[in-house]
Amino acid sequence: MVCGGFTCSKNALIALNVVYILVGLLLIGVAAWGKSYGIVSSINVIGGVIAVGVFLLLIAVVGLIGAVNHHQVMLFFYMVILFLVFVIQFGVSCSCLALNRSQQEHLLKLTWNRMSDPTRQDLELQLNCCGFMNDTENATIYATDYSLCKASCKTTGCKSCGNVMLTHSGQALRILGGVGLFFSFTEILGVWLAVRFRNQKDPRANPSAFL
Repeated sequence: MVCGGFTCSKNALIALNVVYILVGLLLIGVAAWGKSYGIVSSINVIGGVIAVGVFLLLIAVVGLIGAVNHHQVMLFFYMVILFLVFVIQFGVSCSCLALNRSQQEHLLKLTWNRMSDPTRQDLELQLNCCGFMNDTENATIYATDYSLCKASCKTTGCKSCGNVMLTHSGQALRILGGVGLFFSFTEILGVWLAVRFRNQKDPRANPSAFL
């Protein structure tokens, strides 16, 4: 049977959703590992990663059950949800690739201001820095953050976390955008496979039609 047949489409859709299940389990496992080893103590960060993993896991399970049973309703909801995820992820990935340095600094500042103190301290320990930006505009916030900072560099003088993050943010955004684009194309592949498979006849339903 050629690859465009019922069995091949079914197997391809099953394989794709197995990959999504593994990725979802990996995200949940990494979040749990980071929490257990004290790498990230913020409940918001942990909860966000786990939520993404669980969401991907649920979508993959729906797609897997729909593919195994050739379930029309489940395949319909699977391809609609996956298409919406593709649109959002494609837009975010393109935005990551298009951000310049000033836009990166603005977004990092907004993110820093929304962080809780424990999350900031986690980040400062990981990057060995203190505060966001040591400039006139952020002097008051920087002084407060510096007083709470627990990084080892305080004995010799710390760099600001904003400068440290900006050093690597360009590369990180390119990697994030590239990975996001790659997975977005796997999602549109999943939508195409689901639409194609949903409209194909199951040979087992009426074998005489395929003789």
